[in-house]
Amino acid sequence: MADYRKMWEDLGMDVKTHDLLCEALPGAVIEVYFSQENRPVGMDYFNAVVAEIHGLRPAELAEHKKKGGKVVGTFCIHVPDEVPIAAGAIATGLCSGSQFWVPGGEKKLPAATCPLIKASLGARFDRTCPFFRLADIFVGETTCDGKKKAWEILAEDAPMYIMDIPQMKRKKDYDHWKDEIFGYIRRMEELTGSTVTPEKLHEAIVLLNNKRKALQRLAEFRKLENIPISGKDVLLITQIAFYDDPARLTSKINALCDELDERTRQGVSVFRKGAKRILLTGTPLSIPNWKLHHIVESLGGAVVCEEMCTGIRYYEECVDESGKTLDEMVTALTERYMGAIHCACFTPNHERIDDIKRLVREYKADGVIDVNLKFCGIYDTEGYFVERELKNAGIPVLGIETDYTDQDAEQLKTRIGAFLEMLGN
Repeated sequence: MADYRKMWEDLGMDVKTHDLLCEALPGAVIEVYFSQENRPVGMDYFNAVVAEIHGLRPAELAEHKKKGGKVVGTFCIHVPDEVPIAAGAIATGLCSGSQFWVPGGEKKLPAATCPLIKASLGARFDRTCPFFRLADIFVGETTCDGKKKAWEILAEDAPMYIMDIPQMKRKKDYDHWKDEIFGYIRRMEELTGSTVTPEKLHEAIVLLNNKRKALQRLAEFRKLENIPISGKDVLLITQIAFYDDPARLTSKINALCDELDERTRQGVSVFRKGAKRILLTGTPLSIPNWKLHHIVESLGGAVVCEEMCTGIRYYEECVDESGKTLDEMVTALTERYMGAIHCACFTPNHERIDDIKRLVREYKADGVIDVNLKFCGIYDTEGYFVERELKNAGIPVLGIETDYTDQDAEQLKTRIGAFLEMLGN
C-alpha cells in the first residue's frame, strides 16, 4: 500500500488518522466484508480502490489541482455531475457512511440529526477525509431540512453552492429546476474560468451515460436465477462509482461483466440454490456502509436490488443525448435529475411505490426490506405508505431503522433472520 502521508500533511490533515485508517481499513473491508468463495476476479480492482480510498483517488484529485484544475464535491444524486465535468472540473461524491465521522458532526449539529449529515460535517471539520479537503467548492441541495441548515454551518468553513430542488413535480417546478441547473452552469464557469459549450456538455452527458449503461449491464445479472455476483459486491461498485474516474470505472465494470457473462454460461452462482431474494429500499447506504447487505447475505439471503440513491436510482435512467443546443441539453438534464428520481423529498411520491413494485417483479424479489437511517424524517414517514402498499399488493415487507454503528447488528440479525425464515415458509 502506498504512503500518502505527505499529501495528508499538505492538506493540513491529521496524519495519525491516516496511519490508523491504513492499518485498519484494508483488513476490515476485504477480510471481514468481502472475503467469500467464488468471488469474481474482476473485483480485484474495486478491492484496491476501496482499500486505498483515502489515498489513491485523492492523489489523482490533488494532481489535477496542481495543474490548475478544480474539484467539485457533491452530496446528492439530484446534482448533475455533467455540469462541472463540462466546465473542466472533476466532480466527486463525498462519502459519509461511517460512524467514524459522526462524533465530529455532533460537535456542530444536534444529536437527533441523521448520521449521514453528521458524518458529512464531521469529515470536513475534523480534517480526517481528504475528499472533504480537496474540494474547491461543495454543492448542497435542499432535499431535507437537516441538510438545508447543515449547509449553513458547513459554509462557515468551506465555499458552498446550494441548489434549490422543488418539493413537487409540476410544470413550474420543472422550470424552476431548469433555472437552477443554468445557475449551476454559471457558477461552474466562474469557478473554472471555462465556458460550458454545447459540445462539452454533450461529451459529459455521453461520458456519464456510458457509466450508467455499464452499471445497468451489471444489474441485469442480478435478475438471473443463478446470480454470478453478490449484492454486497454490486453495492461496493455503485458506491465507488460516485468518486472514481468515470471512464476508467466504466471500463472496469464492463470487463467485470465480460467475466460474469462467462460465469453465467457456466451456470455459476455465488448463492446457494433457493436463496431468498431481497430488495432493499429506503435511505442511501453511503460508503463504507455494508452492514445490511452483509447481514442478509451472511444469513443465506441474496440482495438482488437497491431502490435507493446508492442503487438503481443512481443509474437506471440515462440523459437524452439528442439535444443540440445548450437549452435542449439542460432540459434533458432537468428531466433526468428531477423527473427520473423518486426521492422521499417529493410530495406526492406514488412513483416511488410504483417503482418498488416494478422492481420486485423484474428482479423476482421474494421480499422487501424498507431501511430508514435513524432521524431521517422523510423516509421514516414515507415508510408508512411504502409498507402499507406493499402489504396490500401481497409483497412481504420488513421495516427497520438503523444507524452507522454495529450496536444493533445482533438485533438486526434476529429480525432479518426471522424474515428470511418466514419467506421460506
